Amino acid sequence: MPTLAEIVTELETRYDPRWAESWDAVGLVCGDPSAEVRRILFAVDPTAAVAREAVDWGAGLIVTHHPLYLRGTTSVAATTPKGRLVHTLIRNDVALFAAHTNADVADPGVSDALARAVGLTGPLVPLRPAADDTRRGLGRIGSLPAPVPLAEFARQAARGLPATAGGLRVAGDLERPVLRVAVSGGAGDSLLGAARAAGVDVFLTADLRHHPASEFVEDPGAPALIDAAHWATEWPWLADAAGHLTSAMAARGINVETRVSETVTDAWNTTAKCEDFT
Repeated sequence: MPTLAEIVTELETRYDPRWAESWDAVGLVCGDPSAEVRRILFAVDPTAAVAREAVDWGAGLIVTHHPLYLRGTTSVAATTPKGRLVHTLIRNDVALFAAHTNADVADPGVSDALARAVGLTGPLVPLRPAADDTRRGLGRIGSLPAPVPLAEFARQAARGLPATAGGLRVAGDLERPVLRVAVSGGAGDSLLGAARAAGVDVFLTADLRHHPASEFVEDPGAPALIDAAHWATEWPWLADAAGHLTSAMAARGINVETRVSETVTDAWNTTAKCEDFT
């Protein structure tokens, strides 16, 4: 079996920590680098439910997209949810590794997986290329095999993404033809201007706020918008990351077992309409 250090080296080769934003917290969160690891669970969020899944499956490592402590901490006492999570991991010899904004801008990265999940084919290019390597960057632009109405593309995207309580929100003329599409896994407010400049037909992302979105769609030349759950837009990356790690280790004669968590860690678990209360 490989050591945790060997697996971390492979992950950081694919998702270089130098690519992470300065405010980010990526890399090994807990775990003994010399420990042997046979099973690796991939998940979007480091939550108690994901930790229980890892323990029940016998995983030695959890790879998540989101960091556990993004803003740092002075205590891991088991008096808080995150502190209890750390205790659960250490008691059960489960390591935790995060690849966040360094995975967002990787080639391929989070948005490549999202683009394929919603049906984009052919070459993909970054929506906002990295300054040092234009093959990397935030978001992706690609095309559908043929134009479809916005309503049909939204249905296709919903089928390609994991189900969440909120589903997809759509802004734009539902009959508008859609061919060129921009996507960005996670919060995409900061890329609205780039999507407008790219001349795409629709921009699919997550966490769009009311004022930027309403002002954006008032512009007659702007793309339509599709707003999905943050968790759902990043979940497709897990299979890509797991597949790469398995293949890379196998090429070195090392076998590891990977699993993509299907635990839904989206914050919202139901919706209610006004008529539900009449």
